Amino acid sequence: MSRPGVDLRISARDGYALAATKYEPAGEGLGVAVGIHSATAVPRRYYDAFARFLAGRGLHAVTYDYRGIGDSAPKSLRGFEATAADWALQDMAGVVDWIESEWSPQRIGHVGHSFGGQTMGLLPNADRIDAMVAVSSQSGYWRLQPGMDAWAVGFHMHVTMPLLASLLGYVPWSAFSRAEDLPRGVARQWSRWCRSPDYLFDDPTLPAERYRGIHAPVLAYSIEDDAWGSARAVDALMRHYPDVTRRHLVPAQAGVPALGHFGWFRERSQSLWPEAADWLISAKATTST
Repeated sequence: MSRPGVDLRISARDGYALAATKYEPAGEGLGVAVGIHSATAVPRRYYDAFARFLAGRGLHAVTYDYRGIGDSAPKSLRGFEATAADWALQDMAGVVDWIESEWSPQRIGHVGHSFGGQTMGLLPNADRIDAMVAVSSQSGYWRLQPGMDAWAVGFHMHVTMPLLASLLGYVPWSAFSRAEDLPRGVARQWSRWCRSPDYLFDDPTLPAERYRGIHAPVLAYSIEDDAWGSARAVDALMRHYPDVTRRHLVPAQAGVPALGHFGWFRERSQSLWPEAADWLISAKATTST
């Protein structure tokens, strides 16, 4: 059993107010608290069913919107200043701080969907994270995407993103995907990463050396029918984490009709969730740092 989600505001490390929802178990809980960190431009409500599942298993959980997304966005994104690095170094890190101060858990878990798992290694407080589940967290380099989808990704990252960011002051990404519109700075930085063979690790402005010090064991899922994250793209990203256990899901074998880039978090896929919850509760690092 779990209590209903409670909406609140969490301060990012630079003070930006992030819309969030916390989920708590009905009883005392297991002493494990989990941050659920979204894919690019995906609002927190998308992860409600999974967060409620975790609370039902006795874990505390929190979802939130990155700055410029969902309920953390201003009325207009035109001219709104935010970068992809802000999402990680300010927003994500601030949520980890909040988890520690709000619940004082024995363990902190990190569930990262796509972007949310790509960037955990950048956090200045990543040493507080005890285990991570990464779903479709891949290198975004366009040539690593499967089949003809690589050319669509390449076109968006070379042309669509930078052009619309310059012309409109933001990117109406909702016209091209199921996600929300993007702040200008996020679109520019993210598209630059996706044009680079080693993705964000080619960005000299980022503290990528922090990945070498990560002690949290990672359970990393790739998905056969994911047009945004091939198995080789997930492998390319995960080689930067020291302790990774890989799973490759084929929907038919997993007992679901389709998954794609987003389906793992849909309620119909809840048969896949117990393994992730068990990992967050008990996974231990097996490599030294």
